[in-house]
Amino acid sequence: MLDSLITSKTRLKLLVKFFINANNHSHLRGLAEEFGESTNAIRKELNHLTEAGYLQKEAIKNKISYSANTQHPLFGNLQVIVRKYVGFDTLVDQVLERMGAVERVVVTGDYANGVDSGTISVNIIGRKINKSYIRQLSRKVEGLIERKVNFKIKETEDVSEGLILYERKTNK
Repeated sequence: MLDSLITSKTRLKLLVKFFINANNHSHLRGLAEEFGESTNAIRKELNHLTEAGYLQKEAIKNKISYSANTQHPLFGNLQVIVRKYVGFDTLVDQVLERMGAVERVVVTGDYANGVDSGTISVNIIGRKINKSYIRQLSRKVEGLIERKVNFKIKETEDVSEGLILYERKTNK
C-alpha cells in the first residue's frame, strides 16, 4: 500500500524508523549501517524529509541526530499511516477481539525501534488470556499483515521498554 505511493525504499524505511515510535532517533552513519545502504542515499532522503519539516535534526557532540518532528501538523497522520502500513491496527483489533482481560499490548524489539525486519514481537499483558486463540491468531494476523508475529503472554507487567499499542483505561 504505502510502498506503491512512496517509491523510494530508503524514504519508506526512514518514515518507518521515525514515525512508528516518536522516541526513535538516529544519525546518518547509524542509519546507513542499519539499512545496509550508502550514506549518500540516506543523506539525500534525510535532507528531503528535514527540508519538508517531517524530521528535525539536532547536533549532539560531533554528530547530527535526526528524529520525527512531533510538532509538524501532519505528524499524527503520518504516524497512523506508518502504523497501518506495518499492520499494528490490524494486530490490536485481532488481539482484543476474543482475548480475555487484556491490560496492555506492547511491541518490543525491532519494530519498537523502527526497524521493518519482518518479525513483530508482541507482549500481551493480562489475566486469563485465551491461549488457544493466540495460536490461531498468530497465523491469521501473519496472513493479514504479511509479517511474522511472535506473541508472548504475561500476567504481570514486566515489559520495561517498547511501543504501547493498547492500554486498557482504568476508571479512577
